[in-house]
Amino acid sequence: MARGRASGYPGQRAAILAASARLFAQHGFAATSMNQVARACGLSKPALYHYVADKDALLAEIAEGHVRQLLAVVREVEAACPDAAARLPLLILRFVEVYVGAQDAHRVLTEDVRFLDAPRRARIRDIERDVVAGFAGAIAALRPQLATRARPLAMLLFEMINWLFTWFRPAGALDHAALAQLVAELFLRGALNLGPD
Repeated sequence: MARGRASGYPGQRAAILAASARLFAQHGFAATSMNQVARACGLSKPALYHYVADKDALLAEIAEGHVRQLLAVVREVEAACPDAAARLPLLILRFVEVYVGAQDAHRVLTEDVRFLDAPRRARIRDIERDVVAGFAGAIAALRPQLATRARPLAMLLFEMINWLFTWFRPAGALDHAALAQLVAELFLRGALNLGPD
């Protein structure tokens, strides 16, 4: 009879993913070895392979897990906030909160997905498209006359917030809520002043 998983298995896997994301973010995916991951987790390399298949599987799980978390935020905000005027600022705030708390995973998503095989990359890109569509929908709901430009506007908004991990320090002059408000004001004042298509 096959042995079941130990009760600590999910927690150990989560710790492995977090340690791997930290190492990939600090050193890059290509420069990080499974020996380094095992050491960072306090495991032997054979014990590490009890939890993960290989380094590519680690990368895929980190990136896909992060982008699925972002999509879940989009769906939560859509369900909780039918008011078009409030939805986009709330999306921005929630994404900044996630980014601040997941800087390692976000860096991995933005920089290392290129190392994955085509099917894994495609699966992650499909989820990312759904995330962008959620933002584009919020923009179009707020300014219907910009509907045909909603996706490019959403992509421009992501350019504003996707790279926060490279410079934002929550202990600085702005906390994440103040930064999100600044982004929302900057984007909304610009988008609201655009002429019709």
